[in-house]
Amino acid sequence: MLYTRKGDAGTTKTFGCDQRMSKSSAVAEALGTLDELNSYLGLIRADMRGRTGFLVPAGVRKRSAEKVMHDVQQVLFTVQAEVAGAQKKVSKAKVTTIETITDSIEAVIPPITSFSLAGGTYLSALFDVARTIARRTERRVVGVHDEGALRISKHTLAYLNRLSSLLFALARYANHVDDITEEAPTYR
Repeated sequence: MLYTRKGDAGTTKTFGCDQRMSKSSAVAEALGTLDELNSYLGLIRADMRGRTGFLVPAGVRKRSAEKVMHDVQQVLFTVQAEVAGAQKKVSKAKVTTIETITDSIEAVIPPITSFSLAGGTYLSALFDVARTIARRTERRVVGVHDEGALRISKHTLAYLNRLSSLLFALARYANHVDDITEEAPTYR
């Protein structure tokens, strides 16, 4: 059954918790935003499935961007479990992995000279939207941590912070691969 009717009054519960909470609580909001981000990354993965040549530098080797997104989605389920109260946490190794990929991409793209308008390529625009959702997700999870509803691990918080940097690097890399020059805002 896809519905239980238990949330009809605007409440929900999380993993291992018998108490119901408002669906507008900080925890429910963080979980919903994590789900939104994970779903959006799935959209990007589906779009990339036909792009066999879109490989990203990842340290000493290259990886498919689709595989990178798949790995991120898996980690986001760990974050969701932690925010829901399970004894799951993101490892330092996961943070190091996305730092390595981000650094490797940054080494091959032109240096940043200004802000740029999103939308150089369709894929770049998808990564830019994902970056903004990742930033909102980070704010929601930090809100849960700050209000004391749950203690979120330092590596989980670091991973969410690095994720938006990875997505920004991927947006810029998608433009770079397609030889699209980023357009700076005119501020007019």
